[in-house]
Amino acid sequence: MPELPEVEGVVRSLAPVSAGRTIHSVKISETVLSAKQIGKEAIVKGITSEDFISEMAGMKILALTRRSKYIYFHVERDEEPYLLVSHLGMTGAWFVVDTLDDIKEDRFRRHVHVTFEMADGGLLVYSDIRRFGELRLVRAESDYPPLLEMAPEPFSDEALQHFLAMCETPKYARKPIKEVIMDGHVISGCGNIYATEALYKMKIHPNRSAGRISKERKIELFRTIVDVLQESIRAGGSSISDYRNINGEAGTMQERLKMYGKKFCPECGTGTKSLKIAGRTSVYCPSCQH
Repeated sequence: MPELPEVEGVVRSLAPVSAGRTIHSVKISETVLSAKQIGKEAIVKGITSEDFISEMAGMKILALTRRSKYIYFHVERDEEPYLLVSHLGMTGAWFVVDTLDDIKEDRFRRHVHVTFEMADGGLLVYSDIRRFGELRLVRAESDYPPLLEMAPEPFSDEALQHFLAMCETPKYARKPIKEVIMDGHVISGCGNIYATEALYKMKIHPNRSAGRISKERKIELFRTIVDVLQESIRAGGSSISDYRNINGEAGTMQERLKMYGKKFCPECGTGTKSLKIAGRTSVYCPSCQH
């Protein structure tokens, strides 16, 4: 699943080629239309297909921002502001192309689910191979409460104190630290990849409970997480599995990862081990991480 750096990369690439443009019309794939007809919330969520198509026609894209792992399209019609919220799920990707044939990778071209035809020509396309992503049109964040429950952005002034306070609560103090830092209510945007990397850099076992780590070490861990996220943003994210930046572009952070997906520790040469934490495979070095 794309994490904060990957989503940030999409926003930075997508904003210059979409902001200021107006959506003329919208097409939704038969796959999504059929699912919604039988009551399934597929990609276009919280609204009927017909209403989504009608509401989005004529919308002007004012700006794009990121909040945790979400992309916010700030849009308006007749000077009325709206928010189109996009989550990439496992395999979502955005493309800005003249025609669908311009999408180079066949697997993305075959799984186009929402196509915005732009008033000035060309297409803004959302493709999703596994269909776990979502597009949600709201008037404001408050219209979808889960958006308000996310932790502060990790680069904000209040993020560290929020992290420390959450770690001290009974809900989180007894949980494995890996599970805690992957929880978006505790830290925004840090998933399996970057949690693995930060814990390895700190030499902390992923299954160690948050309450058994000193405040000083937690502060250092938080700062390490921020450093890893910022490094990945500079590298354009990690292009692992089906993640792509806009138009199929790949990042390079996967070339810098030290522990995620590794069979041997790069520092001591010990064979890595793995265990399941919060449903995710956690790779660690049994020699270096305690």
